[in-house]
Amino acid sequence: MGLFDRWFSGDNKEALDKGLEKSKQGFFSKVAVAVAGKKTIDADVLDELEEVLISSDVGVHTTLKIIERLEARVKSNPYLGTDQLNSLLKEEISSLLITKNPASDSETVDGKLQVILVVGVNGVGKTTTIGKLAKRWSQEGKKVMLAAADTFRAAAVDQLEVWSDRANVPLVKLAANTDPAAVAYEAINRAVAAQVDVLLIDTAGRLHNKINLMNELSKIKRVLSKVVADAPHEVMLVIDGSTGQNAFEQAKQFSAATEVTSLAVTKLDGTAKGGVVLGISDQFNIPVRYIGVGEGIEDLQPFDAKRFIETFFEVKS
Repeated sequence: MGLFDRWFSGDNKEALDKGLEKSKQGFFSKVAVAVAGKKTIDADVLDELEEVLISSDVGVHTTLKIIERLEARVKSNPYLGTDQLNSLLKEEISSLLITKNPASDSETVDGKLQVILVVGVNGVGKTTTIGKLAKRWSQEGKKVMLAAADTFRAAAVDQLEVWSDRANVPLVKLAANTDPAAVAYEAINRAVAAQVDVLLIDTAGRLHNKINLMNELSKIKRVLSKVVADAPHEVMLVIDGSTGQNAFEQAKQFSAATEVTSLAVTKLDGTAKGGVVLGISDQFNIPVRYIGVGEGIEDLQPFDAKRFIETFFEVKS
């Protein structure tokens, strides 16, 4: 069992239930309206359902995929009742989400440094996510190091320093306006020398000039690979689930700027837009690694697609 799999071996279902409640209530209330007065799943119901999925921020791409699959099932069995719609939806969403987010194997190799480059726009909870990861892994007995490569925003460095103190892990920072790649290079050298298990590198969250962002991230990756050939081992994009369609745009821009290999979706507890988890994972073919369903450290949960779906479709007695 690896670093990413051991977390929260206790029951975190209550936190997940609470965190998804707004998305769940909003979605199923809309579905209820869509099928009101209908007994079979006809074209009108599917049209209404399409609007429900899009308005729940599942995204057009994924919504059309789901509707097409439902249409095929209705065509083969035109007597499917609206009372079966939820179970059909669950099956189709499961087939998409679990395929994109299979149960992860061990993400680390004992004795080998794991370098994680964390990207995302300012305000999505990127630095807080890094801090929560650091504290949790430190509590698990891992040697963790942080690197403040968002050198053009003093507040980002200060915030990361607060988290390094909370987690009791070292922070590598250089002077303001230093080349971010220089920070990354210094950090990975220190991490290797100190036999660190995980190095988390915070990066700038600017999207106003995609070319500059692309060049900056490419340079960071080059200097990391000079020290550890296969570094970075993960490029994690942090997105704010409450921003809905804006989160799709962020995923698009960062995917164009660098090779994003995983997602952390934050702030799901304060929104009815939980559909972004499905839509972004499916559209961009990027696995979701973590979801944030509250303010506490324990509320940043490793993403379990099966449990996510079970919680979302669970009927309260």
